[in-house]
Amino acid sequence: MAWESSLTFLFGAIATIWLLFVLECAQGVRRLPRIPRYAPLPDEQCPKVSILFSARDEEEKLPQGLATMQALDYPHYEIIAVNDRSSDATGRILDEAAARDPRLKVIHIRELPAGWLGKPHGLQRAYEAASGEWLLFTDADVRMAPGVLRRTMAIARERGWDHLTAFCRADMTGFWDRVLLIYFGLAMTLRYLPWRVSGRCRWSYMGVGAFQMMQRSAYEAIGAHRRLAMEVIDDLKLGKLVKAGGFRSGVCVAEDWIQVRWHDGVGNIIRGLTKNSFASSRFSLPFVLLQCAFLLQMSLLPFVALAATSGWPQALAGVSAAIAAIMTGAVARDMGAPPLYGLTHALGSLLLIYVLLRSSAVTLRQGGIVWRDTFYPLDELRKGRV
Repeated sequence: MAWESSLTFLFGAIATIWLLFVLECAQGVRRLPRIPRYAPLPDEQCPKVSILFSARDEEEKLPQGLATMQALDYPHYEIIAVNDRSSDATGRILDEAAARDPRLKVIHIRELPAGWLGKPHGLQRAYEAASGEWLLFTDADVRMAPGVLRRTMAIARERGWDHLTAFCRADMTGFWDRVLLIYFGLAMTLRYLPWRVSGRCRWSYMGVGAFQMMQRSAYEAIGAHRRLAMEVIDDLKLGKLVKAGGFRSGVCVAEDWIQVRWHDGVGNIIRGLTKNSFASSRFSLPFVLLQCAFLLQMSLLPFVALAATSGWPQALAGVSAAIAAIMTGAVARDMGAPPLYGLTHALGSLLLIYVLLRSSAVTLRQGGIVWRDTFYPLDELRKGRV
């Protein structure tokens, strides 16, 4: 009887947390502006925008992404592309495109200076060559709809935001890709509560590397990418610096207006997340283990309990599992996948736990990370964390 009471208390607590999550999300998601619902800004209200990205060995994905940037329906913009020590045809592709389009400027980086990660350094160099009133930080593999700049500028103008970042659609080609990325999207949503970013609290922030734009004056006031020189998750921490600087920030939903071809196949996605996951956990193994324990309790245990318990524990576990599946299905639909992927919630949690543990183990074993073919010691990364 005591054991059953303990289980009832445990699953009652889990169900309560899931109910609080669903109530928060039901109210919050409606507050996020969606790009397709906004009218495009007219020419006379469009400030000049500089689109900035840093590419390394992107010959496969770059042409399609760059073509969409060059086809934007926006009156005043330029593209500053940085070729960061590429060993493939990236530099040649950019130079040939620049010869045909005067709006495109190309910077070639041959050597990386000490005290810098490659991507933050590339974006810093791009900013130094830019002339726009607004800056759009993006990636070489991002594809944008022609009207996206007019509409995101309309959102920023209406909301009074100095910084805007967008949740984008990621290409998902297989079952396991979807399982991991959908759960990852849910976890990010519940961890950062993006609808709260536009509030005054400086500890609520967001930054998505595929698309974040901000006023040049705000970017300069927070110290530009020099403040992020050794920050692995520089995109997220750019959003943090914006809020810490007292500027207005917000998140919008792009739907299929911004798409990114990230990594092909679940194995490549896991390898890609290996660099970032331990960094997002503050390079702290105890924090990683705490997160894993929380994910096991919230996302796996209720589904196990459906088959392993009875009575009140089983009923409360069923409530938790149902809410988790419904919320995961809603995220799947927003990411362009069938809502039935909500039933893969427990599988997604196991994949994310594996990613967290693998990232921690690899980083600790190496004593640092390898990014863009450069090794960075863990001690330096910890010192550079924002």
